[in-house]
Amino acid sequence: MLEILRGRAPALRSRNFRLLWAGQAISVAGGQMQSVALNWHLYELTGSPVALGAIGLVRVVPIVVFSLLGGAVADAHDRRRVLLLTQTVMASIAATLGLLTQLGRITPAHIYALTALSAATIAFNNPARQAFTPSLVPREHFANALSLAQITHQIANILGPMAAGALLAHSQLAACYWANAASFGGVILALLLIRPPQITSPPAPPSTISWSAVLEGLAFVRSNPILVWTILLDFLATFFSSASALLPIFAKDVLHAGPRGYGILSAAPAAGSLLAGAFLALTPTIRRQGVLILWAVTAYGAATVIFGASTIFWLSWLALAATGAADTVSTILRGTIRQLVTPEHLRGRMTAASMIFFMGGPQLGELEAGLVAAWIGAPWSVITGGVGCLLAVAWVAARAPQLRRYHGE
Repeated sequence: MLEILRGRAPALRSRNFRLLWAGQAISVAGGQMQSVALNWHLYELTGSPVALGAIGLVRVVPIVVFSLLGGAVADAHDRRRVLLLTQTVMASIAATLGLLTQLGRITPAHIYALTALSAATIAFNNPARQAFTPSLVPREHFANALSLAQITHQIANILGPMAAGALLAHSQLAACYWANAASFGGVILALLLIRPPQITSPPAPPSTISWSAVLEGLAFVRSNPILVWTILLDFLATFFSSASALLPIFAKDVLHAGPRGYGILSAAPAAGSLLAGAFLALTPTIRRQGVLILWAVTAYGAATVIFGASTIFWLSWLALAATGAADTVSTILRGTIRQLVTPEHLRGRMTAASMIFFMGGPQLGELEAGLVAAWIGAPWSVITGGVGCLLAVAWVAARAPQLRRYHGE
């Protein structure tokens, strides 16, 4: 059975990739438990859509401030050691949330402060992780590695929210945070067991942590039209269509589904993403990747409109699942393009520059969604956001012939 799986999923032939793949699956499940619990916790404490949207603001500021530095660190230092440090810090943050909640001392200010600290750590973690992965598998297996990572992440994204919903239904908020703190052990153990990867690409000039190194990464991104348009499309789509922060409002006040229903709704995008990731993992090399990205983002915006307009639980769930499926197709193709058009010695800085937009978009989108929800209500906030996404993808399609013609060569 294992040999059949390795034949269909060649990235699994790499021991180092298998270790990181398994460790991240455990960690993602814990992270999703915390994410779901955090939004529910904040809504319980404040009852305010603006307070929910503000989570996006406290996340995006550290990402913008530290991401470029994080990319330079990822290119100048041993990425495995960087990841060991960042994973340990994030485990400590989760444990602090658990302790404060257990003691009954937590406030919205604590949640915002610890969320900001976690976002700053992610600004160093993500460039190192994304730049580290291509060195674990041969170049021709990298797209398969991304698809496999998406599959396992989405399984974890299904199990994590559902587990959190069950715990929330029994008033066990602290347990969600403790579970996340423990889950980081999976990645830390994997990193300790990974053997130093063998880089097969030509040797690159050594990188240093300096302003000139940061500018070199930015100059490379700006000089590559495919990178520019995929990053811009990602930012615009997620800015307008970020509905996840408002899920507690939909579960509690629109669909009247309670904490268990909230957990099920939170798992819906991952269910759709799992199906899309499995399809892509078992699909031969995809041509006309640029056109497929545009259609995937169009489907994402349309599904967002349907979710915002729905008052039926099963239809809302299906719409969220469709957003997850569409987003996964776009994410895998965009991630493959970005990593493969970027030289090894620039991958950390390219990822950091991209991260400002692909993480900044949804975080600023959460703030926008919260403010609009306070003005015209959560359903109309989501509907107008979906329409904005559709308009954005139409504009990019019209202005970016390089993306429309991109075939993946």
